[in-house]
Amino acid sequence: MGVVDDLHRAREAYERREWVSAYRTLSGLDESDLSAGDFAALAITAYLLGQRNDCVQATQRAYKANVDDGDVLGAARSALWLATLLFEGGEVAIGSGWVARAQRLLDEVEGDVVERGYLLEMQGFGHIMKGELAEAAALARQVTDYGRRFHDADLLAVGLSFEGRLAIYSARVADGFRLLDEAMVWVLAGEVSPLYSGLVYCSAIEACQEISDLGRAGEWTHALTTWCESQPGLVAFTGQCAVHRGQLMRLHGAYAEALVELDRAAARYAAAGGHQAVGLACYERGETHRLRGDYDAADTAYDEAAEHGHHAQPGRVLLWLSRGRVDEAEAAVRRLLVEVRDPVPRSGLLPAAVEVLIAAGDVDGAAEAMQELDGLARSFGSSALLSAASGASARVALATGDAAGALTSARAGLEGWARLDAPYEAARCRVLVGRALRLLGDEASATGDLAEARRTFTTLAAAPAEREVAELLGDIDVPGGLSPRELEVLRLVAAGRSNPEIAAALFLSEKTVARHLSNIFTKLDVGSRTAAAAFAYVHRLV
Repeated sequence: MGVVDDLHRAREAYERREWVSAYRTLSGLDESDLSAGDFAALAITAYLLGQRNDCVQATQRAYKANVDDGDVLGAARSALWLATLLFEGGEVAIGSGWVARAQRLLDEVEGDVVERGYLLEMQGFGHIMKGELAEAAALARQVTDYGRRFHDADLLAVGLSFEGRLAIYSARVADGFRLLDEAMVWVLAGEVSPLYSGLVYCSAIEACQEISDLGRAGEWTHALTTWCESQPGLVAFTGQCAVHRGQLMRLHGAYAEALVELDRAAARYAAAGGHQAVGLACYERGETHRLRGDYDAADTAYDEAAEHGHHAQPGRVLLWLSRGRVDEAEAAVRRLLVEVRDPVPRSGLLPAAVEVLIAAGDVDGAAEAMQELDGLARSFGSSALLSAASGASARVALATGDAAGALTSARAGLEGWARLDAPYEAARCRVLVGRALRLLGDEASATGDLAEARRTFTTLAAAPAEREVAELLGDIDVPGGLSPRELEVLRLVAAGRSNPEIAAALFLSEKTVARHLSNIFTKLDVGSRTAAAAFAYVHRLV
């Protein structure tokens, strides 16, 4: 009776989602006392508690028990779940072997069964790993159809999520989020199992982050946090949850808290036996260090991200730009613009490309990147991307001496970032407002906006940005000892403007412009407009 009672308690604990109790009881029993269903439950609890090796072993035993019982469909499910675990651990070849075994099992089954939908799901991920998105999208629709026809909430939710992500990658963002929202309805209604709920939650939030839909990302991250906290002992998905919280903390300017949360995420991944998303946690650490001016720590974090298979761009090119390595940043950005063609990852690259190309003196290239960013932002309907596009437009306008256009775009960016409670990005746009006002001759208003931006950067401990504004305010020496007015003239020279155009932009006489230019040449020890422009770009004065 003791074994029977233990099994009864374990099964009840599993149904109540008391994962620790269920895991301890099931793992403490003799294997001969466990059914295939018990092994499957043990595998799920082990996965949720971060015990990956135990999960793999329990799934293998579930598969054998299914085969011994003659349960072909159960064996196919076990094989597919084992393939999922192996893919997640980077063991693609072995995982593919288990997918093939599941297919052979299902080939023996007459008629249509829901397990074929789960097989299609795994085959779809195989296409994604090969970059075959059209083939994957066709299978994703079939997965969703299987879920509907067989009233399988897990398969339906994951199929909708699968379809939604692929639609977003095809730049059909509105369609993609409609599908993801529908998947989340099933999750929030409690219809989906814990395992698939976690997968759908993380997929939806990742999609938001990829296209900078930060409002929706915040809502779903809060929901995921609540869901995780409702299950004591849960380890799976808590790492992703911590990363997403860290991302939002960085957005809202809580840099120290973000670093703690991202470190916590890495620790949770380690406790769960590792996860590919640890690279994302490292990259986010790098971004946070970069904004704070901890450049060596940022460089190390980007290296760690790359080691874990996550791209270190565009953060690294912005780090190089901050360190004055303009040529390297430019070369990397030009390469990335050639390599990264898919609209979703490209949308994350373009804001950095605008900054780097302006610093490198390629204003026309920056304008082209800005226009592409604006088109993607409008297509995606992402408030953060729209704000980034406004800021990029203001930068290009300033580089060409279009003060009025810069002011309009900078204020639009400022308002957009403020609505998202993103103080760092809002302050950067406020700096652009100040620079535009100065070009228009309204020095008092310019000083007010620049001072406000500086206060924000000081509060955030964003040292590089604070120093940049201090230079604009004349509180610390500008390279070359230029005055604020000379700095404005130099920026317009770097933008390729003639003396008459500079005079018109700054409401000065041409004679005064010529005198400023002579002083600039003397202070910088250069003999031409080209050399002066090069100095401005190297020292990030534009």
